[in-house]
Amino acid sequence: MNFLRKLIDKQGKRFHEPGAKLHKLWPIYDAFETFLFAPASRAPKHGPHVRDYTDLKRVMNTVIVALLPCLLWAIYNAGHQHFGALATMGKTAGYTPGWLQMLFPPDAAAPSLFDKVVFGLQRMLPILVVSYGVGLGIEMMFSVIRKEEVSEGFLVSGMLIALIVPASIPLWQLALGVAFAVVLGKEVFGGTGMNVFNPAMLVRAFLFFAFAAQMSGDSVWVAGNNAWHLIDGYSSPTPLAIVKPSSILDASAELAKHHSHADLFLGNIPGSAGEMSKLAVLLGAFWLIFTGVGSWRVMAGGVIGLIASGYLMHALLPASYGGPVTLQPWEHLLVGGFLFGLVFMATDPVSSPETNRGKWIYGILVGVVTILVRTINPAYPEGTMLSILLMNAFAPTIDHFIVAANIRRRKVRLEHQ
Repeated sequence: MNFLRKLIDKQGKRFHEPGAKLHKLWPIYDAFETFLFAPASRAPKHGPHVRDYTDLKRVMNTVIVALLPCLLWAIYNAGHQHFGALATMGKTAGYTPGWLQMLFPPDAAAPSLFDKVVFGLQRMLPILVVSYGVGLGIEMMFSVIRKEEVSEGFLVSGMLIALIVPASIPLWQLALGVAFAVVLGKEVFGGTGMNVFNPAMLVRAFLFFAFAAQMSGDSVWVAGNNAWHLIDGYSSPTPLAIVKPSSILDASAELAKHHSHADLFLGNIPGSAGEMSKLAVLLGAFWLIFTGVGSWRVMAGGVIGLIASGYLMHALLPASYGGPVTLQPWEHLLVGGFLFGLVFMATDPVSSPETNRGKWIYGILVGVVTILVRTINPAYPEGTMLSILLMNAFAPTIDHFIVAANIRRRKVRLEHQ
């Protein structure tokens, strides 16, 4: 490490000094130095200062750790669904390996855990590279133009983006989505800490409306090794698409014909990479709550709003009203990406309310709007994306009224003293 430290310091002279040849690129150099080493200036052991080990980098690293279970499951499940689809269609004979599988040839007829992981890495690594490469590249460009330090905010956004898209997503579409979200959803507002909407959710929205055929809406595809990265002729309806038709009067029974509750909870189904395993999401949620990084009020409010509005729909709508309304309210937690979005994106401290009471209201409304979209809207099976983006727009308004109400109460108390 001393050798690397000396090398970085030597190169730093070419960036730090105002008259240096590469001074304009100082934000990029500073980003790499900050990533590799701790800050050089630290508070002394004794003196009048406040000690706090929490900074943006530590917060981002904490969220990355919380996302690791989802990432690991995404890698395994991509391979598991791939080989499962091949076996179902009888295409295991004459299997053509992909670029990473060339190094570790799989047994397509009886794939091992290692074979599934290798395929998952083969699909997820390019997605991660494109997500981070395009996003960080744009952020570095804006930092150079603005002569500002590169923020660590995209460390989490890049991971989230990779986990909310299907493993079969074409990389060029992903690159367009990331560029759209970073430029129009973040940088135009001033960068990290200034954005109104969650950048990762904006990527999801852009891809869903621009390239609906490649995103998991009514149908979901399984990644393959052909030119389009799909297993030809293999697709299956998502759990929400299964129960969407209004002619279904018992959605719970219809869903049970295709997926067990255990498969839905563990994530043993095809779909967006990191959203499938509710167990992995809960592990991440416990870590975020334990470390104090994620707001338990938003999470609890979202669950309460979802389940309560689900029961309310049961009571208000007639018995002949079929479709998702007839799902058990708690089953809405197992289908779709609600839990993932609630834990990792609705709790984004930038685009969510800052007041504690506002967090409760915000979380409850995220759950309520999700149920409304899922049950009332006949065209769109999922509602998490729209509910979070909608509530992102209203987060400042919620805080405004909470603060204004608190000021009014304080004025009344002062007047009676």
